[in-house]
Amino acid sequence: MVIVMGVAVVAAIGWFLVSPLFIDRPVDEAPPIPIPSREEVREMSDPEQQQAMSRLLAQAKKSGDKTVNERMELFKLPRQIATRSFRGADELHFGDGNLIVYKKSDGSHLLRFEDFRVTNGPALVVMLARVPAPRGRDDVRKGYVKLGELKGNVGNQNYEVPVSIRLEDYGSVVIWCELFDVLFASASIDEL
Repeated sequence: MVIVMGVAVVAAIGWFLVSPLFIDRPVDEAPPIPIPSREEVREMSDPEQQQAMSRLLAQAKKSGDKTVNERMELFKLPRQIATRSFRGADELHFGDGNLIVYKKSDGSHLLRFEDFRVTNGPALVVMLARVPAPRGRDDVRKGYVKLGELKGNVGNQNYEVPVSIRLEDYGSVVIWCELFDVLFASASIDEL
């Protein structure tokens, strides 16, 4: 009986550690609707303005009617300031997709992962690391801040960066395994 219990415990632990490699957790959150400033629109060519307008209208149509009862000064939309690409840490820890950085009217930022995919693993989190292109544990440990748990290893998702965190102080967005201190993927955000 003791042997059976031991085998069951070992199997459960093995499943916990190995199953994320075979199971995807898709996410598909709606993107924010970034509205360019008047100055940015004036600098656009006519085709660029038409493209921006079409994109904004398509996004608004997808979201449907939404009744809001907030004061006008609280209803300010984020502005896109950068687009970067994710890359995996190595052959075992694959990462791909786009990182879009938005600046909100209150000075905080929003990180949007689009067409995102990373190897699934246990206890994955999203962090900001000081090093622009971390290669492993030592680079990440040079300074980081945790933004939260990774919502899903596949799909579109958003992460808030509080106004108290200066994005300029960090060089990359990192997908990190807290359980084993392993880098899965990163996207450089230096020179924003």
